[in-house]
Amino acid sequence: MNSTEPLSSVYFIHLPDGFSLSKHAVSIDPKIPLPVQKKEKVDSDSFDPNELSQEQILAGILTILAYDSSNEHADYYRKLIQEARPGIKEELAEAAILKTKNEDWDLAEEIWLALKGLAPEDTAITIDIALFFDQRADSYRKSGLHEDADAYDDTALQYYTKAMDVEPEVPDAFFNAGFFFLKQNLYAKARDCFESFLGLTVGEKDETLGENGAYKKERAQEIIEKIKIRNLENDRFHNAYKLISSGQEEKGLDEIRKFLQDNPAVWNAWFLLGWGLRKLERYEDAKLAFEKARECDGGDENADTLNELAICQMETGDFEGAHISLNDALSLEPENTKIISNLGYLNLKLGDEEEARKYFVTVLELDPNDKIAPIELARLEAES
Repeated sequence: MNSTEPLSSVYFIHLPDGFSLSKHAVSIDPKIPLPVQKKEKVDSDSFDPNELSQEQILAGILTILAYDSSNEHADYYRKLIQEARPGIKEELAEAAILKTKNEDWDLAEEIWLALKGLAPEDTAITIDIALFFDQRADSYRKSGLHEDADAYDDTALQYYTKAMDVEPEVPDAFFNAGFFFLKQNLYAKARDCFESFLGLTVGEKDETLGENGAYKKERAQEIIEKIKIRNLENDRFHNAYKLISSGQEEKGLDEIRKFLQDNPAVWNAWFLLGWGLRKLERYEDAKLAFEKARECDGGDENADTLNELAICQMETGDFEGAHISLNDALSLEPENTKIISNLGYLNLKLGDEEEARKYFVTVLELDPNDKIAPIELARLEAES
């Protein structure tokens, strides 16, 4: 499939006499044209029926289902491909999961969309696609591709919303959407999702909820309680986050300070205060805020807090403290490229370019799309 203009790679034909689509008994309507996936460097004008393969037709059908699911013959194509390849749904699901795991994002997206086109009413697939775009956004944000990450967040939200709107309601749609909203700092929406999940599972035995059913119920209740105890649904907290993230740090800092007057034990608020101060390069004040966040319940369990604290420690000359903070953060999230990259910067400040180079190389091994590591490696190479 062509990820930029996928439908341009497909043309339509009527099967030649005697052509067998599958070893299975497949009923073909000769009046309906079949989509064919072009071979590389071959256009439709040079089509040779003697060279036509079954795989080209199956691939063409999947492309139509992925990118033109409203096609007037979509139902026929679905029926046809499932008759020709009875295990196609399972094959696609396994391939999509594998490509997602390997962060082969473009190909994974094509497969997920084909799977959705094949089974548009399957809510489990809709949830899986929402999770896919959610994960893709996380990966892009770690690589510094913030605009792309925001776009994939928007797409993830569309699929989460579709999954939560189905009847009868599916508990996992709300459980997974709850974590999505947590990452967006949309605590009221997160709470609503987790409460919906618990409401839908009231009276259900753990074994009927599938794998980790009991854990999910406990986790949902725990998050709801934390949101309530920390007053994270407060408008001031949400406004502060929006202001700081949009570059209006001073206004955001005013809001979060007012929030902290009534909620002094909320680590998230101290983190937000530190983040705003760090963005303004007020590193000493930011360091104090992050240290305060660590003193609050839950604040010392967050790798981002430790990473942000380390940045401030580096900027204020506390290299030993930064080293400790970064290693503590890495113990929580061993493959977090932001942390590993900052270990590279710490070693640059310490004058150990060889050790710094190792960290930046590791970043690229974990995330080939990282924007910072190649720049630093090129600079080190130029200076050597």
